[in-house]
Amino acid sequence: MSSSITRWLPALTRTTTRRTMLTCAGIAITAGAIAGPAAAQAAPGNSAHKAASNAKKPAKDKELRYQYKSQENYYYCGPAATRIAASANGHTMSQDEVARKLGTTTAGTNSAEDTTRVMRDITGKDYRTTSIPGPEATPAQMDQLQADVANAIENDKAVIANVRGGTTDANGIYRSYPGGHYVTVVGYEDEGRMVKIADPAAPSGDGTYWVSTINLANWMAERGYSS
Repeated sequence: MSSSITRWLPALTRTTTRRTMLTCAGIAITAGAIAGPAAAQAAPGNSAHKAASNAKKPAKDKELRYQYKSQENYYYCGPAATRIAASANGHTMSQDEVARKLGTTTAGTNSAEDTTRVMRDITGKDYRTTSIPGPEATPAQMDQLQADVANAIENDKAVIANVRGGTTDANGIYRSYPGGHYVTVVGYEDEGRMVKIADPAAPSGDGTYWVSTINLANWMAERGYSS
């Protein structure tokens, strides 16, 4: 998918027109805390390769139906993002209940491993954790994220991203969470090259904005996502 990466490179250098500085408690993933893409899935054999080649191609664009609710306190970004994701499958439990399942404390929610575990428990769907362990995403990790988002949403699974630092959205707004944050991916366009974010800490509107897959991958550097 090198062409997709080249297409979105300008998004990384877009001039910032507005800045949104926000904070949300979150704990960084420690070394070895979550499995990387190589550990999370075995290399496909001939039968798996044949099945993949016959699999239905994801739609070019798709958005999930979900229920948005902003986080109820400064350290509930993990429970709020998880609740948004679960609501896409009809589960609208309280943020307190989700927080208990996640093990959230005033220091935040530990890692994407927790959001994966709880999404499996709540929805019964086969969620998995993917890490982006380096200081920035590689082209292969960007391509993997694009494929994972499209495949997850095609199967009615919202994606939960554990981000840190800042990124620029499609409208040129710089969004920053120096202490870490969780957001939910609820849709995609252009076969996953752009993704729709439902942000539980968004300061106005319906909490949504669009980000390129490349920017989202780099926003999750040293952390990871549940898909």
